[in-house]
Order: sequence, then structure tokens, then C-alpha cells
Amino acid sequence: MSVLSAAILFDAILFDLDGVLVDSEGVSNVVLVRLMAEHGLIVSHAEFMARSVGKSFAALYSHLEADYGWTRPESFDAESDAALAESFLSVREVPGSAQTLAALREAGIPFAVASNSRRDRLDIKLQAAGLADAAGHSFDPSQVGGRGKPLPDLYLHAAAALGADIRRCLVIEDSPTGVWAGAAAGATVWGLLAGEHVHVGLDEQLTAAGATRLVHSHAELRQALGVENQAEMGKVTAG
Repeated sequence: MSVLSAAILFDAILFDLDGVLVDSEGVSNVVLVRLMAEHGLIVSHAEFMARSVGKSFAALYSHLEADYGWTRPESFDAESDAALAESFLSVREVPGSAQTLAALREAGIPFAVASNSRRDRLDIKLQAAGLADAAGHSFDPSQVGGRGKPLPDLYLHAAAALGADIRRCLVIEDSPTGVWAGAAAGATVWGLLAGEHVHVGLDEQLTAAGATRLVHSHAELRQALGVENQAEMGKVTAG
């Protein structure tokens, strides 16, 4: 696919954040599993990761209460806020994500970030991963009345903010929750399996949720979009 054909096919590219642009899922997993253990709920890192990826914290805690009968104590939110804020300072990009954004910018293809993350956490993670220049086109549930994924509102809002027809947008997601949101909005959705949280069976889950294509790295994504040459040019220029 050439750069021209990619631009014709898609008015804009809409990215999830966690696990797609920044490798934050593992960081938050460690913090929350430790804090929950301190407050009486023991779950493995693998089990918690499978439950939490793509979900809002409200939905996650609701599921934990339903499945384990565990209700977080009053002090939990304050403790987790402080611990997560500190841990997110060490978040790094999913390998190649900065190159992908730079290549899209060079090719003239608009993009935005649509994340279930809280606004302050979203900004911390973008800054820590060296992607702060994407913050100007980043959106969170507070901007759509709290109606985050799996509802379509966040992706519809992001497309409208870019002046793009959602039916001509490509959503890049790493969780069934996010894929459902993108598909419900009317976008084409691809699954990206590049973050450290990827587990056995996730590819099948993304496909079942509505992803029409799977890619396994940002390099493969750039190639599929026809912008790999722009990424290489950026590396040479930067060097």
C-alpha cells in the first residue's frame, strides 16, 4: 500500500494509548496487584492483566467485586493514585510508536489518541514516553460525559475533532473493549499485538471483537499503511 493509497483509504488514524503507544499495562498491573494484596485480594499478575487490559478502573473494580466479593477500602483510591502517578513516570513507548506518529505526520495523515485513561494519567504517560507532542490531539472520557470505551463516543469525538468521517478512520487497538468501541463507532479497526501485556489468545479475542486485521509491531503497522519510508527518512534526519 502506497502513502497515497493509505491517505485515500483513511481520513485519520485513531490510536488507543495503553499498550498501543505506551507500554503502561505492565506498570499499572504491578502496582495494583501489590496494593490489592495489601488489602486482602490475592490475584496473579497474569489473571489481573487479562481482566484489566482496556477496561476503565470503575469497570475493573466492579468486576472484581462481582467475581471475588472484594470491595476496595476507602483509602484505596488515594493510595493507588499516588502509586500509579509515580510508576507512570517510568513508562516507555511501545517500540516504534514515536516513529509511527512521526511518519504519519510526515505523510500528512491526521491522527489522534483516544484513551480510557484519566486526563492527568494520560498526560503523564505521553510525557514520560516522549510522545508529549501528541497531547494536543488526545482525548479522554471526561470529554464525552464519562462515556468511555466500549461505548463509541470517544472515537466519534476524536474523529469529529479532526474533522474526519469516522467511517473513513482507522482505529488501532489492543483490547476487545477498544475494538468494540471502534467498531461500534463505524471505523475500521486493526488490532496491534506489540505491547508487553500481549497474552496467548489475545489475537483471537481481537478478531472476535471486530478487528479486521492484526499487526504485530509498529514497523508492520507502518508498512501496512505505506509510511515506512517516512519513518526511515525521519531516523536519518534525526541522526
